Amino acid sequence: MVKRIAILGSTGSIGKNALRVIESLGEGYEVAALSAHSRVELLAEQVRRYKPRFAAITNADFTEEFRGLVGDLDVEVLAGPEGLAEIAQLEEVDIVLTAVVGAAGLPAVLSAAKAGKTLAIANKEPFVIAGELLTQIVKKSGSVILPVDSEHSAIFQAMQAGKHDEVSKIILTSSGGPFRKMSPEEIENVTLEQALSHPVWDMGPKITIDSATMMNKALEVIEAHWLFDMPVDKIEVLVHPESIVHSLVEFVDGSMIAQLGKPDMCLPIQYALTYPARVAGIAEHLQLDELGKLTFEKPNMETFRALSLGYEVARTGGTAAVVFNAANEAAVGEFLAGRIKFVRIVELIEHCLNKHKVKRQVSLEELLEADGWARREVEQRAREHKSVRA
Repeated sequence: MVKRIAILGSTGSIGKNALRVIESLGEGYEVAALSAHSRVELLAEQVRRYKPRFAAITNADFTEEFRGLVGDLDVEVLAGPEGLAEIAQLEEVDIVLTAVVGAAGLPAVLSAAKAGKTLAIANKEPFVIAGELLTQIVKKSGSVILPVDSEHSAIFQAMQAGKHDEVSKIILTSSGGPFRKMSPEEIENVTLEQALSHPVWDMGPKITIDSATMMNKALEVIEAHWLFDMPVDKIEVLVHPESIVHSLVEFVDGSMIAQLGKPDMCLPIQYALTYPARVAGIAEHLQLDELGKLTFEKPNMETFRALSLGYEVARTGGTAAVVFNAANEAAVGEFLAGRIKFVRIVELIEHCLNKHKVKRQVSLEELLEADGWARREVEQRAREHKSVRA
């Protein structure tokens, strides 16, 4: 049977790689729907090449421009943020691959889960923002979730070697980013250019900054807690600068299973799309004799305060994770715009966590409300700080 795939966020790095993977897989895989926020020209090129039946442009201001670019094609255009949720529920879609950054894609993920779709999740936010709510829906609907994030895909693959109750701990690996050898004092005045210079991975600016603060690992701890139903104290982070071992699982008998591969997102994307089968693909094969050595070290929790905050947030639960994620997105935006220093990112996140009153057992509306509050709080705090300095 043909697997019909919707890609939410097809113009981003994950989306573009997913299209390459689908094209390489050939017969048996079909692009059913694509979406983008505002990159209408690239989305139109993708629609023209892959011929999906549906396409969504979530920024309604660009709808007419997009319609003009694809008017000669047999494609139904959906407009506005609700277009993602519409695609996620389509009968013509079997797999929803979501790579929409932030809370914007959350309603679509929940809609797909309610509809019993197979969800290939590349972004961390669904589990970070709504881990409890999403897992409850999945249990009721029978939806299948397959992680695309390289670390969680590695854990998912490694866990096939044993039963859930046989797992002793999960080990998430991290490249350590560009500042892993620096002290807090040395990081004080790093530049935007330095923060965007990742030593291994080629990613978008937001994710690259998250790697530099190790916020990405903090979010992955929270995600792993919900995705694998694992106590926070059984989730460990190790810095692995070579980025070859994507993560590991230790079992109660002492066996440790690791998933290795080139730092290439095509491999976890393909595994999610072809699961449970493995087929030849476009990912470059690893040559063990060329590696030299693989090293591991504990992260410096003093330098990378975001990581220790992530553990605290995971233990706290409730709306703490929503605020944690939203404050980070807003603070990274301020840094990328040149309005705050790098070290202020985590300071602003911590400020929001300290000010926020955690709620539990909340609805999607309440989650989005907490998300919006954290963003506004960061923006206001950043403006006040700038005003004081001026």
